[in-house]
Parts: sequence; C-alpha cells; structure tokens
Amino acid sequence: MNRSTAIAAATEYFDSGRFRLDLERRVAHRTESQDPAAGPRLRAYLSDAIVADVERMGFTARIVDNPVSAAHPFLIAHRHEGDELPTVLTYGHGDVQLAHPEQWREGLDPWRLTVEGDRWYGRGSADNKGQHTVNLGALEQVLTVRAGKLGYNVTLLIDMGEESGSPGLNELCAQHRDELAADLLLASDGPRLSADLPTVFLGSRGVCNFELSYRARPESHHSGNWGGVLSNPAVVLANALAGMVDQRGRLLVDGLRPAAIPDSVRSALAQLSVDSSAGSPAVDPGWGEPGLSPTERLFGWNTLEILAMVAGDPDGPVNAIPADARAFCQLRFVVGTDPATIGTVLRGHLDAHGFEMVAVTVEHGMNATRLDPDDPWVRWALASMRATTGKEPGLLPNLGGSLPNEAFADVLGLPTIWIPHSYPGCAQHAPDEHLLAPLMRESLQIMAGLFWDLGELRDGRPE
Repeated sequence: MNRSTAIAAATEYFDSGRFRLDLERRVAHRTESQDPAAGPRLRAYLSDAIVADVERMGFTARIVDNPVSAAHPFLIAHRHEGDELPTVLTYGHGDVQLAHPEQWREGLDPWRLTVEGDRWYGRGSADNKGQHTVNLGALEQVLTVRAGKLGYNVTLLIDMGEESGSPGLNELCAQHRDELAADLLLASDGPRLSADLPTVFLGSRGVCNFELSYRARPESHHSGNWGGVLSNPAVVLANALAGMVDQRGRLLVDGLRPAAIPDSVRSALAQLSVDSSAGSPAVDPGWGEPGLSPTERLFGWNTLEILAMVAGDPDGPVNAIPADARAFCQLRFVVGTDPATIGTVLRGHLDAHGFEMVAVTVEHGMNATRLDPDDPWVRWALASMRATTGKEPGLLPNLGGSLPNEAFADVLGLPTIWIPHSYPGCAQHAPDEHLLAPLMRESLQIMAGLFWDLGELRDGRPE
C-alpha cells in the first residue's frame, strides 16, 4: 500500500457513486444560517450528517454551543493517535446562503442534488458541503489504506454560521485554544482561479462595510421653490464619495491605501491572471490603482466599492430636494491595514475635506490574513499537488474575497493552507449553485495525496 493506492481509493470513492450519495444527504439539510428559525436545523446537520461519519473514522465528536450566537453551533472532533505526533486542523462550514428556490431554473430544487452532465446542482454543493465532503472522503480513504494509522492527529471544526459572518468563531478558538492547537490548518473554501487549475491560497483580503449618511433637515422641499438656497444631501454625499475614490476606481484616502506589495506576493501574482472563463465578466482596462497589474489590483491592493446609494425615492422621484442621502460602501483590504482604525481614518478624511456633516457608521468585518508564500508549508503543498496532478498549481497569496481565516491565523497562530474545490462560475450564493464532477474527482485525488504526504513528513514539519 502506498500513495498511489490512496489516490486510487479516493478516485474509486467518486467513481462508485459513494461521494455523490454522501453529498446528496448533506445537501438535503436546509441549513440557511440567516433564517432566524434555522437553529434546530443547523444543529441537526451536525448530529445527523456529520457525527456518525467521523465517529466511524475514529473521531470523538461533540456539538459545542456558540459563545456569541446560540443559533449557530459548532462541531469539534478529534482523532488522536499520539501526544508526540503533529496535528492538522481542518475546517468547513455546513450552513448555506438563503436558497430562494423560486429563483432556480425549472427542474432544479436547491435541497435536492440534481445531476446534469458534469454539473451537480444544489444549495451548498459548492459552498461548502461539497468541499468538506471531499476532504472527509479523502481522509477516510487514506485512513483505510494506512490500515487505521495516519501518523498524525486530526482535529475537525465545522462552523454553522459562516454565511452569517461566523459569529463566535474567534471567541470559540480563544476559549478552546489548547484543544484546537495544531501545526497546520488545511481547509477548503472558495473557488479555484479557474476550473482546470488546482489552486492554493494562503489567506484572504479583509472586509469592512460602512455607511455614509447626511440628513440636512426633517423633510424634503420643492426644488423649484427652494433649489439654490437649500443644500442637497445627495450632492453633498456624491462629492464626499468622489473625494474617496476617483472616476477610475483609484482609492484616494491615504490612510486606507496599503504599503507596497511584498516581493514574495508580487512574484506569486505575476504567474496568475484574473479569471476569464465563460460567464465571467471582462476586466475593465485601466480601472483601479495605476501601475499595478489586474491580479495585483484584485489580490494585492485595497479597493473601496460603493455598493448602494439612495436619496429620495428612485422608483418614484418627485420635484423635491431630498431631506437625506445614504451610501453603503465596502473596503476590501490586504494585510497591513488595521481594521480598528478604519472608522477613525474615514472620519479624519471627511473632516479634512469639509464634510463634517456626513456621518460614518462602520460595521464589524473580517481581518486580512496571508501566510508568506515562501513558507515551507506552501512549498510542501505545491509539491504534493504537483505530484498528484502533473499540473503546476496556481499560488494565490490571498483571496480577493473574505473568509474567517483570522480565527486560525491570528487567534490560533497557525500557518494556513486552503485548497479550494469550486470554480468561479459555480453560482455560489446564487440560484443554480453547482459543482463540477471532474473538478470534484481531481480534488479528491489532491486531498488524498496531501493527507498521505502529511504522514510522510519527518518530525511533522516540511523541510
């Protein structure tokens, strides 16, 4: 029995239909974490769709109450082979975005896995039930081939609130720091750079949502009778925003602009291109920070987006100067931007430019994280994936989007390796979410190779 045997076993797990059956019963659980009534269903996913499977693999598992949000429980499971052995922590989330079944194409049901050629449709198929089903399935095949001895310990953490911002995850990791201690986080979420390119990413951009608002007076007034002598909140807010991001998308707030892109990050990004597969939008030339490539703008820089604006009634405008205006904005940021200072920086910028009347309300977001691309764990993961697939993997220093990696990188202090099993066109969070069968088959092979190679490390660390 060897590495090739383990990969062949993972392949047979897919080809035999067992992977499909495992995913089918997990997709059937209606785990919409934004639904206020979903708490019992979220807990049932853990008790009915996860616990028995991992206990069969030798884990001891328990459902843990969320220290912040009672409706979003966690599962912690341990497979312990020896105190002297290294430990890998793996993570996934069983909750999904609201399904909106009425928006799905005819013949599709978000709670039933529907196979049409290479596309397998269902809510959570790509995000994240399909991804942690791959990882658990691959681990089980390696465990079988190794006759029940991996040569390392495994801790599994399943989050049932990720789609609601992972409330309580940081607190859980802090409270259970010793129990969740590990040598490496090896997890899966998000998309590959493209469907046919095995991808590694090492963290994610942070995210901070904020609202700008200005209420000039209690009511609106006729624009003919008062135009020219009453301030217009929409005009004020438009000008405030124009001083924060220019007409080509360049971020203008000095305190929110990042430092220079590190050489190791720039080198990794130089090998990549922004997804251009069917269904993806074309990149707008010249948009964003001048002097940077599209990949550097997307993955290595900070961007400010205006998500929505409102003044008056856009669906039924009247001839009146609106009483107030609001803009909902978002900052995506890389490592080096301190989220605790964002509100102060915004307030200072607005005041310095004469917009003292504009209020700023900052919402909690997610911190930026990024493992150094030169870290030995990165080289180890790339070598394993290369040996399994014969392809050169794409190395992404961090996602352009955000996920709760700060719990692992910052709270637990772990090196973090993420291997995504989805692709950019999967329609995650949207109607007709799906995964691709060939991608899942290859992902099972990749994860079997990685889980096998963990047992081959000398002293539990890559050289």
